[in-house]
Amino acid sequence: MRVAFLTHEPFYPPTGGGSAEAIYIVEEFVRRGHELHLFCPRIENSDQIATRFGILIHPFNAFKMGRYAKFRNLKYLIYPFLLEKLVLQSDSRTSFDLLFSQHAIAAVTAGKLKRRLGSPVVMNFLDYLSGFMETWPAYVAPPPLLKLVKDFEVHLPARSGADAVLTVSDTLSDYFVNGGYPRERITPIYYGFDSELFPFRKPELRDPPVVVMHGSFDQHHLGKTAYDAMKQVLNVRPETCFRFVGHRTPTLLSFLRRLTDLFPNARLETTGFIPYFETAEQLKTATLGIVPYEESTGTHCAFVAKIVEYAGIGLPVVSTRLNSVSRYFQNEPTITFTDFNGADFGTGILNRLSDASENYSSAAEKLSQRVKRELDWRSLAARAVSIAERVKANARN
Repeated sequence: MRVAFLTHEPFYPPTGGGSAEAIYIVEEFVRRGHELHLFCPRIENSDQIATRFGILIHPFNAFKMGRYAKFRNLKYLIYPFLLEKLVLQSDSRTSFDLLFSQHAIAAVTAGKLKRRLGSPVVMNFLDYLSGFMETWPAYVAPPPLLKLVKDFEVHLPARSGADAVLTVSDTLSDYFVNGGYPRERITPIYYGFDSELFPFRKPELRDPPVVVMHGSFDQHHLGKTAYDAMKQVLNVRPETCFRFVGHRTPTLLSFLRRLTDLFPNARLETTGFIPYFETAEQLKTATLGIVPYEESTGTHCAFVAKIVEYAGIGLPVVSTRLNSVSRYFQNEPTITFTDFNGADFGTGILNRLSDASENYSSAAEKLSQRVKRELDWRSLAARAVSIAERVKANARN
């Protein structure tokens, strides 16, 4: 079949969010012999990338898109409508058998195109995007406006008549069901990792200990919970190194300044942007991985990639009690879930630093094997494409 794959993220190299997953789903479509047309923001060397993956790329050139682009949020509002025009121009020359959207922003486009073209649509939601805005200041995200945006997103599959929905978590599935979408047409596929890039290594007690966190470092990543917890740890174990793997965002830089004001000699490492394929190099020399997310609808629905990657490589984990991942990883002895406050989170870190290697090595290896078996990108991509094929088959009947 001829597939239009829609995304608001640059396809290659992956930069975080759902961009890592997109590569494996595209590869699986192509492996099964489907003709894939990729609609995404402009990327460098697009001709070479198209040849490498065996796809056709239709670049969005109106303005720069990306996780760290200027005026990102405003662009997110405009992008779906301009992307629709780009797909319609291509469909007039090449009729598409299926529309596959990646993330909520592209889902808006897919829903509009379904009404225009009548093509079956599969929507893949990797988060509850507007739910993260609950942690933003009220002057940036006024509550009445935020409620409208959240309602729009959660009702999007039902309103658009999507033929199938894939979700990142069971928790997010529940929200779409409450928004009127049939549960039998939802499949949680979770969020994975490339197990070949994150090989297991035996947990080690390091002196001094290295606590690692990686990601995009937005506001919900580094809030009061993270700040108060790190203060507690540095007061008790000032030799602890905190390593931040990812883009040096204004949020991260402000966070580090506040810590440095209190602890001028604190060991605070920043790597800057690290390609997905090189992330494991920064994790394997760490003692512990952390996920100090603030509480919101968005974070409760997120199936946090950090935890999967930490688990794959064998790192013990301390995370706030996010609904999605605490449901999936409940009773795993190498993962500590804490309340959404710095005191509890800091205590969790200190406890793990005391016995991460001696008591949890065999359990860490067992969990690593589990995530490699259940959450490798290739198996998740195979599920996603199989559902897309069934949707197309049912559309013919």
